[in-house]
Order: sequence, then structure tokens, then C-alpha cells
Amino acid sequence: MNHKMYHLSHTDLDGYACQMVTAMYFKNISFYNSNYGKEINECFDSILKEIQISNDMQHIILITDVNLTMEQAKEFNSKVNLCEKDVLLLLLDHHKSGQECSDEYEWYFMDPTRSATKITYDFFASIFEPNEEMEHFVNIVNSVDIWLEDKQEFELGKVLLGLVSGAREVNRIMFPQENTDYIFSLLNQSQKFFKKENPHIVLDDHVHKLKKYFFKHKNNTDDTLSNLVSNYIVKLLTKNKDKMQIIYKEYKGILTYNIGSVSVIGNDFLNANPDIDFFMDVTSKKTISLRSNGKVDVSKMAAHIANGGGHPNASGGLLNTFKDSFIYDDIKSQIVNIISSKG
Repeated sequence: MNHKMYHLSHTDLDGYACQMVTAMYFKNISFYNSNYGKEINECFDSILKEIQISNDMQHIILITDVNLTMEQAKEFNSKVNLCEKDVLLLLLDHHKSGQECSDEYEWYFMDPTRSATKITYDFFASIFEPNEEMEHFVNIVNSVDIWLEDKQEFELGKVLLGLVSGAREVNRIMFPQENTDYIFSLLNQSQKFFKKENPHIVLDDHVHKLKKYFFKHKNNTDDTLSNLVSNYIVKLLTKNKDKMQIIYKEYKGILTYNIGSVSVIGNDFLNANPDIDFFMDVTSKKTISLRSNGKVDVSKMAAHIANGGGHPNASGGLLNTFKDSFIYDDIKSQIVNIISSKG
């Protein structure tokens, strides 16, 4: 029967490693990643929206490495029961704070003695079949996630932990699939060092090269990591510029969120896209950064919409009414409304 999995997991090593496991066992799968709090709810609602328009017959919502509050568990359970589609909900976690939810709902499994990655692997390996290489990877993640300092794999796990936490080059909110591809690439490439002598040291020495490996292949050329990242992000923005387009008066712009390196990426994007007049980046702190190539005075624009200012081609300001979100479409909708309200 035609089925699809929607896998929502945490944003650290354990969270992405859970998804590495499911990617080995399932092909038709969409990945979502979330921190705690409101972000989990927004991601869950996005999954349900995708399910509503899906042509698949069966849908599995798998949540790993994030524990729910009782209020969230009740809400998710109710929404799944009210959904018109055939949906199976399953949560696999190891945080003791989820004990009350685990006692209440049969779809909520909690075991504090294993990492979420090991719980996920053990669960699916028992249904399908074990995999020796994946099991080795899982044990490394498990050793560091539940802090088993006496384990041989512990130091290697620490390097993987830093590898994922430092993988901030691809924006998770704007480009969730590409961000997942990037982290999967780093974790997959790291495995070729696992059987070397002093693997934690050798892997640590190669982190920069692992990052460059991904972007070199995406750009089909070599350069500094900074330039490779900028080229890759500009290509993604160019590909998605219709979706990300905003209008200010008679000018066309593009909206990004927490893009980082605004001066470099903003100017590179505008040089590559002469049909776009300005570049705007909004952050979770409500600030905006504006860039232009002389087509619009963004210092006046910043003053008009954000009580800001600066230079004609580089300015910024603060949007007091902006409410941070974890879904790009919601962020863009707010910015469009703020600009519209200024007349």
C-alpha cells in the first residue's frame, strides 16, 4: 500500500542521526527539524497540511528526540484523530520529562537508558533487519548523547556532536531540505574515518574538508569555503526568488531570514539577479538588514518601515511588531503586511 513517513526530530546530532536511521529504512519520507516549544507545534501543523494534500494512502508521523508537554501530546493526539486521512502517530524519545505523556498515550515511547537514535534504530532493526555500519554509527551517537565517557566511541561522538552543531552554513528555516542534505553529507562522509587509528583526531582534522566537499560538488568548482557557501546560497535564493519576492513601492526585493553574512550574500545575489532591486534580511531579534545596488535608497526605506537608516546601499532597522516564527511563509506574510501597513 502507498505510504509516506513524516519524520520530525531535534536539531542536534541525536535528532539528525535518528533521521539517518529512518532514511536507511524508508524511501518516501519528508524530514522536519525542530527545537522545543512553539516550533514543535508549527512543524506538526505543517506536517498535517502536507498530509491533507497528499495522494498517499497511509501516513506515518514519527517524532524523535523531542519530548512533548502533556498539552502538546493532547493537542497532537486530537488533531490526528480528527484528520480525515489515515495517520499513524509514533514518538520515540529518551527524555525523562516525557514520562507523564508516555504513561498516557500508547504511541508515546520513552526510554531514558538509550539515546533517541539507538531507540529508533533498535525499533526499526527489529522490524526489518540490522545493519552493521549503521549500528556502529548509532553506538557512537549513543555514547555521547547519554554521556558514556567510559565507552571507546565517546571521543568520536564528541567530534560528531560539534560537527552538527557547527553546521550553520545552510539556513534551516528557508532551506530545510538542503540543510538536511548538508548535515547528512557531513555525517555520511565522517563514517569513512571511523575505523582509522585515533578516528576522533583524524575526523577533527578533516571537518573543514568535509564541509568543502559538499559545497564543491554543489558548485562544481573549488574556492574558499566562504565563497563556496555564498555561491551555493545565491543559487538557492535565485532558484526560489519568485517565492521569496517582496514589493516595496515600485521596487522588487527578496526576503531572507537569519541568512548571515548579509553584505557578502546580499551583494552577490543582487549582482547575479539584476531584475531584483533590493535585498532584505530579517532576524529573530526583529532587526532587518537592507542591501541595494543603487536602484533604491535603502536608507530611506529603512527609515520608512523600520525607524532605521544607514547608507543608500546598506541600511538597517528594527521591526517592533514582528513576531518570530519558524515557518518561512509565515515570516514573509508578516513582512508583507508590515510594508503594506506603512503605505
